[in-house]
Amino acid sequence: MLTRPDNKHDRLTRDNLLDLEDHGLVRIESVREDQRQVWVLTKRGHGEARKLLAPKGIRVSVLRRQECDPVTGELLGTGYDDHAAAVTSTAAELHRAGIGHRLGFQTEIGHRLAGGFVQRADLVVRAPEAGVPVLLLEIDRRTEDAHDLVAKLRRYWEWGRLLAKDADKRMVDLVRSRPDAIDRLVGHEKRLWRRVYPPTGREGLPPVAFVFADTTEAKVSRTVAVLEEAGRRYWAPRRYNTLYEKAVTAQDYSQAVPVVVTTLEQLQEHGAGAAVWRRLGRKGEQTLTAALDNPDGDALYREQEARAGAEEKRRRAAEREARRPVCKRCGRKFTDQRWEETTARTAWKAGDRSVCGTCRADDVAREEAAAEAARLQTAAPPEPEDDQERGRGRGWFRRRP
Repeated sequence: MLTRPDNKHDRLTRDNLLDLEDHGLVRIESVREDQRQVWVLTKRGHGEARKLLAPKGIRVSVLRRQECDPVTGELLGTGYDDHAAAVTSTAAELHRAGIGHRLGFQTEIGHRLAGGFVQRADLVVRAPEAGVPVLLLEIDRRTEDAHDLVAKLRRYWEWGRLLAKDADKRMVDLVRSRPDAIDRLVGHEKRLWRRVYPPTGREGLPPVAFVFADTTEAKVSRTVAVLEEAGRRYWAPRRYNTLYEKAVTAQDYSQAVPVVVTTLEQLQEHGAGAAVWRRLGRKGEQTLTAALDNPDGDALYREQEARAGAEEKRRRAAEREARRPVCKRCGRKFTDQRWEETTARTAWKAGDRSVCGTCRADDVAREEAAAEAARLQTAAPPEPEDDQERGRGRGWFRRRP
């Protein structure tokens, strides 16, 4: 249990803590150099907190057990105090910036992997009203090697790819038999993380933030460089599988873990709502929501895909128009119907395939007129002979006197 580090402990807060201490619910973990006291729940207080908050769906962080040196009797784990103070300071800065309400923060939240390993997030914030439905935070006081942070990132990525426990057997067998099935065939709504956290409102897995505290700018730069290089597989987007590779520059973030970094000192100096967050793979710092957004992601892909499709359609239409035959008689272009008649399997019925439909119709009309004239001529009776021929013919049959 920690109060906001920048707050002055007023009498009411102090009296409440002392009253809880009298009932054995809290205890003083340590006193920092600036005389601030770190209070934590006792085992009894932890149990009471779980009874109170669990029915409301609010998780309680793991119990901080009191451990003492068996020889000297001194309290062990003072490093926990500095780390816990950094976690609380981070939560305080987020809350001050309007990112998360008081009950929207949880600490030491476990994420169990397939092998049984539990990756615990130092802090989880849910602030949908601020455009951050969920954010997993790792607070590092430079007590961990940069490659250890890469390993944490890998475990968050692996956890985001797990199937939900209620997945049907067919889906489970498919994922086991095909390594790429989880990327291509299993949507996020069928994965475990969607049973734990709400949709992020963006492409990809739940975002992760690394907040560095009590360190130098040079060390932060070196650590971020290792995260970018060694962790590229987990945070970097991919190219879309599209027919228009040259026209589509958008990136596919659907299987990536969005990763942002900052320092506690920046949060305290400028505020968590300021441009103090840097997204891995980008240059410069942005506000948290801007850093989590993907302006070159799915929305741009749909726009570029549609534009490229329309352009391809226009190009094909222009190419087809350039191939359109021209009538050798009148010089006009073929209609689609005439073009189809001359190229179909029944093109032998199309007559002269070098002429357009109009000229073909004229040919047909002339042929029909000629055929009709021939028919009429064949059906007409023979014309009568002249009078001289008729008289001469009759004279052959007269008797002589």
